[in-house]
Amino acid sequence: MAQGTGSINSDYKDWEWSDDAGERARLLQSPSVETVPKSAESQGNGLGATSALGAVFIVVNAALGAGLLNFPAAFSMAGGVAAGVTLQMCMLIFIIGGLVILAYCSQASNERTYQEVVWAVCGKVPGVLCEVAIAVYTFGTCIAFLIIIGDQEDKIIAALVKEPEEAGSSRWYTDRKFTISITAFLLILPLSIPKEIGFQKYASSLSVIGTWYVTAVIIIKYIWPDKELVPVEIPTSPSTWTAVFNAMPTICFGFQCHMSSVPVFNSMKQPEVKTWGAVVTVAMVIALFVYTGTGVCGFLTFGAGVDQDVLMSYPSDDIPVALARAFIILCVLTSYPILHFCGRAVLEGLWLRYTGVTVEEDVVRERRRRLLQTISWFLLTLLLALFIPDIGKVISVIGGLAACFIFVFPGLCLIQAKLSEIQETRAISWWAQVSYGVFMVTLGAFIFGQTTANAIFLDLTA
Repeated sequence: MAQGTGSINSDYKDWEWSDDAGERARLLQSPSVETVPKSAESQGNGLGATSALGAVFIVVNAALGAGLLNFPAAFSMAGGVAAGVTLQMCMLIFIIGGLVILAYCSQASNERTYQEVVWAVCGKVPGVLCEVAIAVYTFGTCIAFLIIIGDQEDKIIAALVKEPEEAGSSRWYTDRKFTISITAFLLILPLSIPKEIGFQKYASSLSVIGTWYVTAVIIIKYIWPDKELVPVEIPTSPSTWTAVFNAMPTICFGFQCHMSSVPVFNSMKQPEVKTWGAVVTVAMVIALFVYTGTGVCGFLTFGAGVDQDVLMSYPSDDIPVALARAFIILCVLTSYPILHFCGRAVLEGLWLRYTGVTVEEDVVRERRRRLLQTISWFLLTLLLALFIPDIGKVISVIGGLAACFIFVFPGLCLIQAKLSEIQETRAISWWAQVSYGVFMVTLGAFIFGQTTANAIFLDLTA
């Protein structure tokens, strides 16, 4: 995209924006990405330390996660391999486009995080909606993480106590609610309370290794299947023309790395939109292969009978799969505090902006409020996870929000960025970019509306 001749103005003053409050709201970025302060920037000079190859790794790391466990079920809902792969390929074009748009708008607005770009480019109302959406999305993802812990611990405990899986709740210490609660209180809560989470950045590499291992196990189990693993039925086409859209929440949830993409872009040695386009294309293609390999092989192994969490379909006593479950639990244990930190940072930024209180004036009350926010967040997510045992129901809700981060907000930013340019005549490329932005907003609104309505009226009321 060509750089416009106009500038993008911020609308922060409507909420008595202050530099201190802005710095607190600047927290939403990947813990593994270190950027220079905006005051240290020089126009056109990349002062970051991340190479293009390093940026590819970080973006892949941000995209891959526990969401891959739901991809085989998504392929089943979509109506088979052909429908699932085609849907992924079509959506990938717009997913990459959204990442490039965010980099372009970050460069034009000189902002360094996702929500700041939306605030600066689109104004107060979209900015507030974006931050609320981030808080809800991270909250829902934390619920999904706790459900995943329960899924994997059920299987591991069943293997350890050597009982039939249907009898797993006969002993109090094997009860799912007890195991989730004790794990959450002993491991997740202590990691979520600290003010900073820099110590978590070293766990990202282990999470990536675990994700790749899970994919490798699922592919190997398909190539060399166990005799007892016989697919129930393998659909080859969607049951209805709308069935293919049921896979959209999972795809959006899986490929959603847009919130952390802006700080990654600004951390590069040469933060140029063209270079960034190549980076995200390579990263998304890598993620595509991982998700497709997991989705196709897991779906073909179990057919229409695959569980929403594919690892739940394998026997408890399978050692390679048990190791995959351990990796997933470790990945989730380190990811929950990061997601909670991001959500807490957004809520903190909204609070400071609304009250107009500076960081210096708020130091004494910050610790008390942080403890209250953390404990409330933790208890609510735990309570919901205990009574929503199906990860697919949670992903169907937060997948719609992920579509907003991928399509709606980038589309709005592109439209507003192009409209703010001062030009005597508007070239065809200008109209093409505005039209592309309108199409992205429309597509994202459709996915959000369709998946949210489906989740409310079909899943949550079932």
